[in-house]
Amino acid sequence: MLDWQAIDTVLLDMDGTLLDLHFDNFFWRQHVPRRYAELHGIPLADAHADLAGRYQRHLGTLNWYCVDFWSRELQLDIARLKTEVQHLIAIHPQVPEFLQAIRAAGKRVALVTNAHHKSLTLKMQCTRLDIHFDAMITSHQIGLPKEHPDFWHALQSTEPYDPARTLLVDDSLPVLRSAQSYGIAHLLAIYKPDSKEECKDVEEFRAIAGFDEIMP
Repeated sequence: MLDWQAIDTVLLDMDGTLLDLHFDNFFWRQHVPRRYAELHGIPLADAHADLAGRYQRHLGTLNWYCVDFWSRELQLDIARLKTEVQHLIAIHPQVPEFLQAIRAAGKRVALVTNAHHKSLTLKMQCTRLDIHFDAMITSHQIGLPKEHPDFWHALQSTEPYDPARTLLVDDSLPVLRSAQSYGIAHLLAIYKPDSKEECKDVEEFRAIAGFDEIMP
């Protein structure tokens, strides 16, 4: 599937790509609504309806990924609430082996995530995957979400790379499309970001079910 001789840099998404998206889906769809309903003394159904509107307004923006924004918006300590269900944070199969293999093959490996730094810190504490990366960059450092067409150019000032010799693996189709527009040559989607859900339609992109499929 990949010509590793044509790749120098590997950019990897975190949530849904390296880590099971079940944690995030459970957190935002179930845990936050429950705590929001408790705080405001409203029925759970009303909490779901209220939050659905708020989520939709900020989808695809930096606010959507910002722990501090949602803490203010919902009057909840989002970072603390994440620790309440941190036992659900899980690594997708073959990820550590893949990271070891691409480092051993001499590739530069960077984690490039939309996750807020507080979420990144918690997940690295739980998984210890941070030891495998040459760099870890959040969209909050760049000032743009990865969906934004200018993100990939702005990333060059933090993590210089040759788009023609770079692989991006990401579970988000809007992110893959923005990277494609910038000229990143090697793009892969993920069939099953959330282990508890069905395979997703990856549309025009090639995708993998597991990292064993592209092991160097």
